[in-house]
Amino acid sequence: MWLIVHSWLALPLWVLIFFVCLTGTIATVSQELVWLAKPEVRANRPAPDAVPLGYDAVLAAVEQAEPGIAVNSIARPVKSIFALDVFVTYPDGRTRSLYVNPYTGAIQGVGGVFDFRYFMRALHGWLLVPFVGATSWGWYLVSALSIPMLGSLVTGLLVYKKFWRGYLNPRLRLRNGARIFWGDFHRLAGIWSVPFIAIMAVTAGWFLIQQILADNSITVSTAGVPPVVAREDIPAGSGAKAPWISLDRAGELVREKFPDLSPDFVSLPGNAFSHIVVGGRGAYPLIFETANVNPYNGKVEWTRRVSDRSALELVTESMRPLHTGDFAGLWLKLVYFVFGLLLTMMVFSGMMIWLKRTAQATAKLVRDVRAERAAPSVGRAREAAE
Repeated sequence: MWLIVHSWLALPLWVLIFFVCLTGTIATVSQELVWLAKPEVRANRPAPDAVPLGYDAVLAAVEQAEPGIAVNSIARPVKSIFALDVFVTYPDGRTRSLYVNPYTGAIQGVGGVFDFRYFMRALHGWLLVPFVGATSWGWYLVSALSIPMLGSLVTGLLVYKKFWRGYLNPRLRLRNGARIFWGDFHRLAGIWSVPFIAIMAVTAGWFLIQQILADNSITVSTAGVPPVVAREDIPAGSGAKAPWISLDRAGELVREKFPDLSPDFVSLPGNAFSHIVVGGRGAYPLIFETANVNPYNGKVEWTRRVSDRSALELVTESMRPLHTGDFAGLWLKLVYFVFGLLLTMMVFSGMMIWLKRTAQATAKLVRDVRAERAAPSVGRAREAAE
C-alpha cells in the first residue's frame, strides 16, 4: 500500500517536468512565433537588391523619426529575417526596444516590456515566480530538475541493455496496444535524445550552481573594473555631447584589429566617460566578444575576447547559449525544437507508462483488500449454515 501511495505522490513531479519541457520547447522558437504573428518584427526587404544600412544611417533615421530620443544600442539579430533591435530612452525616462527595418531605417513597431518571448522564457525558467532581490524559488525549483533528469539519463542507459541496438534497428510497434507503443516510444525517443538530454541536464545544473553562487556573492568573473575614458581625452568644455567618431568607423576599427569579430551590436556612450562598445561573435560562436572604442580618438582601449577569459569562464558562459540554441541561426533553433518535442513526448510516454502501472497496482490492491474483508464474512456465513 505504501509503495502505491509513494508512486502516486510522484505525479506532481512528473507533471512539473512535463510542463517545464513543454514550455522550454515553445520558448526555443518563441522569437520565431512572434515573427509569424507580428509583421513589424520582420526585416522586409524593399527590393531584391537592397543592402542593409550602416549603424550611422540607422541612428540618423531613428533620431529623425523620434526627435529627442536617446539611442542606447543597436543590435542585429542572429537571423537576418528579423528587424533590428534599437534600444532607446524617451525624454520622460521610459526605455523601449524599437523594431527598425535594416534596409530603410523605418521604425516598424515598439517592443513591449514583457512580450510573448519573454513570457515563455520566464514561464519556463522560473515559473513566473516573482524575484525577491536576485532570487526566485521558482528558478531553484526548475533548475533543480536537472538532478532527476541527469539521473534518469544514466539509469535509463543502464536499464536499457544494449541500447545502441536502437540506433541500428529502431522498433516502434503500433498494433500491440498502448502499453507496448508507449514503452517502445519511450526507449526509442530516449536513445535518440541522449546528447540533447545531457546538454539540457548539464546546463540546467549549472544554472542551479550559478544561482547559489550569486546568492552568496561569489563570482568567477575575471572582467575586473569597467573601463572608462581618460579625463584628458575628453574635449574641454564639451560635456556628454562632445563630438564622437561615427559608429560605422568604430566598427571598422574593431574589424581592422580583430578580423574574425563580427560587429553584431554597438552601444553608444551613456556619458562623457563611456566608450563606444562594439560586440559580436568571433571564432567561438557561443560567447559574445566586445571591444571598447574611445569615442573621441578612435583607439580600441579595452577588449573582452575569448582569450581574455579563464577556462572556467569559457565553460560557464557557454551554458546559456548551449541551453537555448540561439547562437547559430534558424536551422539550429529548429533542431532544438524537434529534440525538445521528442524530450517532451518522452516524458509524457514515461508518465503514461507509470500511470498505467500505478493504476493497475492500485486496482489490484483494492481487489485484494475487498477479498480479505469478504473472507471472514463468508466463513461466518458457512459456520452459521452448518
